Amino acid sequence: MFNLNDPRWGRGEDTKSENNRPDGGPPKGPNQGPPDLDELWRDFNRKLGGLFGGGRGRRGGDNGFGGGGNFQPDMKSAGIGAGLIAAVVVLIWLGTGFFIVQEGQQAVITQFGRYKETVGAGFNWRLPYPIQRHELVTVTQVRSVDIGRDTIIRATGLRESAMLTQDENIVEIKFAVQYRLNDARAWLFESRNPAETVVQAAETAVREVVGNMRMDAALGEERDQIGPRVRKLMQTILDRYGVGVEVLGINLQQGGVRPPEQVQAAFDDVLRAGQERERAKNEAQAYANDVIPRAVGAASRLTEEAQGYKARIVAQAQGDAQRFRSVLAEYQRAPQVTRDRMYLETMQQIYSNVTKVLVDSRQGSNLLYLPLDKIMQQVAQGGTAAEATPAPGSPPSSSVPSSAAPPVGDVRNRDNARGRDRESR
Repeated sequence: MFNLNDPRWGRGEDTKSENNRPDGGPPKGPNQGPPDLDELWRDFNRKLGGLFGGGRGRRGGDNGFGGGGNFQPDMKSAGIGAGLIAAVVVLIWLGTGFFIVQEGQQAVITQFGRYKETVGAGFNWRLPYPIQRHELVTVTQVRSVDIGRDTIIRATGLRESAMLTQDENIVEIKFAVQYRLNDARAWLFESRNPAETVVQAAETAVREVVGNMRMDAALGEERDQIGPRVRKLMQTILDRYGVGVEVLGINLQQGGVRPPEQVQAAFDDVLRAGQERERAKNEAQAYANDVIPRAVGAASRLTEEAQGYKARIVAQAQGDAQRFRSVLAEYQRAPQVTRDRMYLETMQQIYSNVTKVLVDSRQGSNLLYLPLDKIMQQVAQGGTAAEATPAPGSPPSSSVPSSAAPPVGDVRNRDNARGRDRESR
C-alpha cells in the first residue's frame, strides 16, 4: 500500500491507462517525466484515506482524506490501522532497550532511578526509557590524580603541598595516585563525587603518615617508605567509605619530598653531608669486608698449624715413651746385650753421616785418622786390597804415622774398660 518503489506514485490515476497500452509500447503523455510533488501528496492522502475506510468518499474530491463532507470513515478499518500503528510504535520503543557494553566496561541498570543490576561486556537489553536506564562505566582503565598543588594558602602563606612533621617542621610532598574501579555500582551510588573523595582520602593519608615521621627521616632514610604507607592507609579509608576503588600505587614525583624554599639550601647541605657519611661508611665496610676474612683465614691457618705441631709433638713423645718402655723391658731381661746393642746402634747412627774419624789414644798424644770416604770409595771400586799393601820403600798411605796407631789389644782392653765403666754406672 505504501510502497515507495511504486512507479505510479505522483503520476495520477491516468497513469494506469496510459502505461497499460495494448500494443505494449512505451507510455505516452506527460507522465514520462519525473513525478510531481503535488501528485505524490494526493496519492499519499488517498492511500491513507483508504486505510481508514475513506475509499468510498475518494471520488468526492482529491484534497485531504477524500475531500469535504463525502468522507465516511469505517470504524473497523480505523481500529485496525490504529492498532498497527500502535504495534509499530511499541516495537520501536522496545527496540530502544538494546545496548552494547564494550570490553573493559560495566553497565549499571537503574529502574525508576533505583539500582537494579550490573551487567558485563556484550549485547544486553533492558526495559526502555523511562522505566529503566543504563550508564556505562570503564572499570579496567588506570586513572591517575596528582596530589600536592602549588596553590598558596592565604591564611598560612604556604603551598597546599606543605605538611607538618612529628618534630613540628614543614615539608612539601607531591605525588601521583594511580587507581582503578573494582565496583561500578559503588562508584556511582556510594559517593556524590567519588573522584574528589579519592583526592581527599589521599591528602588525609599522606598528612597522617608524614605527621608520624621526623623531618630528617622523611627527607632521608624513610623517604621510600612514604609511598607504601600512604597506599595502605588510603586503601583502608576508601574501603571504609565503600567507593569501589582499588589503589594501585603511589608515585613520588621528582623532588616529591623537599623542605620549604626558605631553607632549601641548608637542607641540601645536610643531605650532602649525609650522603658523604654514607659513602664513608660504605668504604669502611668494604675495607672491613676485605681485611677481616683474610685475618680470619690467617688465624685459622695458624691455629691449624699449631694443632698439627701439637699433635706431632705429642705423638712423638708418646712414641718415645713407648719405645723407652719397650727398651726397659728388654734391658730388664738382658742388661748387657741391651747396652751393647744400644751402643752399636748409636755409633752406627753417628758414623753414618761422617766421612772422617779421629781415634784418640790414651797412651800417647797421637791420633789415628781414618778417611772413611776414601775407604768407601776404594771398596766401591774393588781395589781396596791392592791399594792397602804398600810397595817396598814407599811411604804409608795414612797421613798419621804408624807408630801413633795403638795395638789391637789395647783397643780391645779399652773397649772392655768402657763397658765395665758403663756397668758400674
